[in-house]
Amino acid sequence: MKLCAPVYYKNFKCIAQGCEHSCCIGWEIDIDEKSLKKYRRLKGGYGAVVRNSISTAGTPHFKLGNGDRCPHLDARGLCKIILTLGEDYLCDICREHPRFYNYTDAVEVGLGMSCPEAARIILSTPDYTAMEELGEVCIEADGVAFDGRTERGKIYEILRGGGSYSERLFKIYAEYQISVGDDAVWLERIGALEYLNEEHKERLMKYSSKSRPEGADEYLERFLAYFVYRHCTEAVDREDFSVRLGFCLFCERLLASLICAEGAGTLSEVAALCGMISEEIEYSDDNTAMLME
Repeated sequence: MKLCAPVYYKNFKCIAQGCEHSCCIGWEIDIDEKSLKKYRRLKGGYGAVVRNSISTAGTPHFKLGNGDRCPHLDARGLCKIILTLGEDYLCDICREHPRFYNYTDAVEVGLGMSCPEAARIILSTPDYTAMEELGEVCIEADGVAFDGRTERGKIYEILRGGGSYSERLFKIYAEYQISVGDDAVWLERIGALEYLNEEHKERLMKYSSKSRPEGADEYLERFLAYFVYRHCTEAVDREDFSVRLGFCLFCERLLASLICAEGAGTLSEVAALCGMISEEIEYSDDNTAMLME
């Protein structure tokens, strides 16, 4: 099958020690079976350090150090596995992050917004609809009759159509019969989420469907388009697509609320809010499922 990606994908490169929110801090990094076997074959030198850093309690993973730092993150914010052994020794999660994949009758790759640099690229790219082929992959089609990519394209047509952003949003809500819902219900769900950082809970509880910032429409549109790309593409039917879309629209309202509440205006400020929403919600299957109920 073809492997495709948004055109902005090729602009991404990890900025390593220049990142203000390292993905090597605060995350328990699971190790895939192939990498685990490779690590167990390492001998002496830094190989011994790698072997001793692995916990096999539950899913094999690297044991976090002080400040929940990956044990292989040096004082400069660089990966010691890459520096001493080379990129070929990265486990799948470290090699792929912040990439994700959609599997339909084609394979699509994207960049997750939990990464600050990816968020900045996505928010600063006007044409989020443009795709390009990267090559071929040996994976069979999913066999689902519903075409989530075509349905996604309909959303993009509305988003890039005429009228104000609020008018275009209204068309999407109406077309898919999605209700904004009761703020009290959404706040109850937000309060029940599991958080990587408990300080984020108080910030997300600032949600209000009535909060709409001025001058942030382009950021909100690109944020919504990203969520639709990531979460709606693999829908199995129209009803499933609508449920996923409802989740995406909630996250758009949440971002709008935070922009208003925290006075975010610059690209970096909005990207930081997108990253917080991404890592606390869409990077947790349980939290995503709760908000899709």
